[in-house]
Amino acid sequence: MSPQVLIVEDSAFMRANLKKILTSIGLEQIYEAENGIKAVEKYQRIKPDLVIMDITMPEMDGISAVKQIKALDPNARIIMCSAMGQQALIIEAIQAGARDFVVKPFNETRLIEAVKKGLN
Repeated sequence: MSPQVLIVEDSAFMRANLKKILTSIGLEQIYEAENGIKAVEKYQRIKPDLVIMDITMPEMDGISAVKQIKALDPNARIIMCSAMGQQALIIEAIQAGARDFVVKPFNETRLIEAVKKGLN
């Protein structure tokens, strides 16, 4: 059975792009959420194997969502993505419980490497 991945990203274009990259490496069970609130709800419902989370989103940002998901499931596997490659945000995301951080626009090879690492 293919691992389940939850993409959390407010941009529909970016979600579609991420989905395309994930399906290219054989992942089939891909779910989507457009903000942190929906991410937490979907996480509770589907318990995905990996979450790819944007930082800057309306309603609830990615770092707050990571904290809530990690409170629900300390073993949650989360990769953060953001256009803002600022050191402070990367540190905050890792401290919140993210396993990795990929800067947008992402290098496809780097993203695939992070996803494979996150699933193992």
